Amino acid sequence: MKNNTGSVQTRHSIYLLLAAFFWGTTFVAQDMAMEVMQPFTFNVCRFLLGSMVLIPVALLTGRIDPLSVNYRGAEIPGVSTPPEERRKHLLLGGFCCGLCVFLAGGFQQVGIVYTTAGKSGFVTALYIILVPILGLFIGRKCTPMIWLSIAIAIVGFYFLCIKEDFSVNRGDLITLGSSFMFATQILTVDHFSPKCNGVQLSCLQFLVAGLLSLIPAFVFENPEFAAIQSAILPILYSAILSSGVAYTLQIIGQRGLNPTLASLLMSVESVISVLAGWIILGDTLTGKEILGCVLVFAGVILAQMPAGKPKR
Repeated sequence: MKNNTGSVQTRHSIYLLLAAFFWGTTFVAQDMAMEVMQPFTFNVCRFLLGSMVLIPVALLTGRIDPLSVNYRGAEIPGVSTPPEERRKHLLLGGFCCGLCVFLAGGFQQVGIVYTTAGKSGFVTALYIILVPILGLFIGRKCTPMIWLSIAIAIVGFYFLCIKEDFSVNRGDLITLGSSFMFATQILTVDHFSPKCNGVQLSCLQFLVAGLLSLIPAFVFENPEFAAIQSAILPILYSAILSSGVAYTLQIIGQRGLNPTLASLLMSVESVISVLAGWIILGDTLTGKEILGCVLVFAGVILAQMPAGKPKR
């Protein structure tokens, strides 16, 4: 049973790392799209298309949820509850997660206008600090190894984002709002994912996020079909791989994992965003910023080390 527990936890960790890869490379797509279109218009296209991509899969998994057992081998509570109860969890969870994704995506997309793809990825990943802090208020505890990993990552973020005069640019500050909302979304997923179908939850959260994004898109922006056509490739990449695939991997992968550990795994997106920005967009990093990347990555790796038997 112990080996099976470890293998399932490893598989779920791989799901989250794959999600992080898609999110990290999507920062490049987001940056490219901002050359020709406005932030909330991009999010409308991205989220609604992501929801549409998931509809067939969500319908197919309506009655069968293959991941109905958590990594401890115990039955997930939601599987044994009546369909009406699961439907309530799905609708409430879809709205709450969708609201978080709408706010997080909005802050992130506006922030990336004023900063680089790589910097945006790292500032967004500050949710690794916020998740355990917010988790304390709902009774979530972490091992000393996790807190050490977070401390190392914080130092890394300092080297990456703080300038010599201790200032932070406007884009980084706006993106901090995205980080807070992503932390809230991770904890929300942790609460609802065991109680309903993961693909359906992901599909519904993007439908909600896309519909909510329509409001600022038409109030503050001027959506143009020509701009959407010009950015069709970044939109498709963001919608299918980042929204449709990656967020579904997150919802499934978080089952049975401590949300703080999950956030550390997903924060690898920050390293990937920097590498993708360097390779594809030609973004450059100083020696101090490279050191910051190394420290954040080290913190993520350290969080995977065995921490002994947890206290019962």
